[in-house]
Amino acid sequence: MGKRLLIVSTLDSSQPFGAFTRPFYLGQYLTEHFDVFQLGLDCSSVKYAPFHSIGSRSLKSYIKTIENCIYEFCPDIVYAQETLPGLAALISLKLIKRNKPSLVLDFHTFSAYEYWMRLFSVANPFKEFVQCIKTYIAQGILIFSGSPIIAAGDSIPKLISQWYGKTPQQIYSIGNGVTEDLLSTELLLAQDPYKAFRPAKIVVLIAPKTFQFPSNDMSVLMTIEVAKYLESHQQKVHFVVIGRDSKDILAPIPSNISFLGFLPKRKDFVAHLKYADIALLPFSKQAVAGGARNKALDYFASRKLVVSTPEGLRGLEEFRHLEHLLVTGYSTEEVANTVLDAASNIDKYQSLVDRAYTLITEKYSWNARAQNIAEVLIKVSHS
Repeated sequence: MGKRLLIVSTLDSSQPFGAFTRPFYLGQYLTEHFDVFQLGLDCSSVKYAPFHSIGSRSLKSYIKTIENCIYEFCPDIVYAQETLPGLAALISLKLIKRNKPSLVLDFHTFSAYEYWMRLFSVANPFKEFVQCIKTYIAQGILIFSGSPIIAAGDSIPKLISQWYGKTPQQIYSIGNGVTEDLLSTELLLAQDPYKAFRPAKIVVLIAPKTFQFPSNDMSVLMTIEVAKYLESHQQKVHFVVIGRDSKDILAPIPSNISFLGFLPKRKDFVAHLKYADIALLPFSKQAVAGGARNKALDYFASRKLVVSTPEGLRGLEEFRHLEHLLVTGYSTEEVANTVLDAASNIDKYQSLVDRAYTLITEKYSWNARAQNIAEVLIKVSHS
């Protein structure tokens, strides 16, 4: 094997979704190009490479662990994903006197922008503002460090230019991917988990409880409002939320929505997604749903008809209304009417599903994304 690659991230095996997805699957496929060592919060699910679990979001803990790993593993490249790992890696490399590896940063989101957009729609705007300032300074330090940046979407370089008045010389837009089990067209042998709700069309929403960011909370609340609006159409539409329990919901729950909680077995998650008919991305403007990219790609890969607000597609501008999916407005009424139309005329929109799936298979597998990133890492290490 050639160069040695240290991946530093906030990978957390206790929450195998959201921020877990990018470092886990990229790490898996980057082993085909490098000797990989993985650092994260909880790397117990990493079976494809040696790893160390830091166990704490403390900057000091990250710095100490990265320093130890650099001395013991001697990486040629440090690939640091997101702000905390990036900052820790930058500081660690400043403290090392010789044999410094190349540092490549990865921005999964532009956090300051996300906090800013939610400022006036959260319960504690002061706390949100403080987080906005902290992440603005932290990401600014990384941007002005001169290290190459891999951005998970075309919107991130634009936001960097707008917020900092600077476009990094080396910035590469390489988005997220999808897993092979979702891309598979084989028929599932499992029984339809939604049999009790048929003949209604099943509208699925993936919304696990995630650290810090309330975007998924907002999507659940909007889905409840949409379900209420369509409660008289129970024979046509039933909503299913994966990743939440009904006991977590304080608002009154309409009769045409079910909460399945977190599905720990991957095969169960895949079955529930593939047996659904419609997939929902109901994010408000304030949600600033960076993590929605993962959900959207999973939906397209599973050959679901997707109904989304514009925010649900941020960073995925290649997917277009009436070409790959149905994009609706932000109001409850607009989302509900689009869902009802989709459920009533699902065969009419099959061509959208097919075009989205074709685009996914051509450009959005994790294997293809890892190949793109490997080329950047090798180029940087030679410069």
